[in-house]
Amino acid sequence: MKKFKRLIIACDGEAASGKSTAAKLASKKYKLLLFNSGLLYRYGSKLIINYKPKNPITFLKKKFKNISYNKIAKQNLHTEQISNHVAVLATNKKVRQIVNQFQKKIIKSNKKICVEGRDIASKILATKPKYDIAFYFKCSLNVASYRRWLDLQKKVQLKEVKKSLQKRTQMDKKRKNSPLIKVRDAILIRTDKLSKKEVLIKMSKSIDKVIN
Repeated sequence: MKKFKRLIIACDGEAASGKSTAAKLASKKYKLLLFNSGLLYRYGSKLIINYKPKNPITFLKKKFKNISYNKIAKQNLHTEQISNHVAVLATNKKVRQIVNQFQKKIIKSNKKICVEGRDIASKILATKPKYDIAFYFKCSLNVASYRRWLDLQKKVQLKEVKKSLQKRTQMDKKRKNSPLIKVRDAILIRTDKLSKKEVLIKMSKSIDKVIN
């Protein structure tokens, strides 16, 4: 593989679209820092659910000042309770400002990074440091629901998972602050029509062109 000094990848997509898996595969192959921005919002939801602060914004500001991304990434943040809570939390402008500031701090200190989320290409990496390549992931609701159902170890009814995912994606696309959109130059990847290996092959073809 050709050596490169910088590679910033943006991975956006709908809930349970396979973007996390794809970002993980690409990060491993190209030796990039894997940065899942969705975990930051989930971490915020977990804190609010557990501590029930009177002033959530002030509370979250303090928490995000004294936490490393590695500590956040090691926590279990994919419960159904957090999934339902984070859909609402992510629409809050002040919460997004806190998370965005944290994200940009991490990104600016890493020139080889794969950032995954819902507003990465359209907001977080829209300006310096700008993404070198952007991907947008889609998956049919039925396949996405089944995958998330397996992630939850079948502890929740499949129809409830489907309902939750549908609601989350609608909220992400319709929210006023940084809605989920596909930027013009993002490469579309339909994960319900491809295996994990095929997803990585498709991504790699585009990434290799940027590197070369």
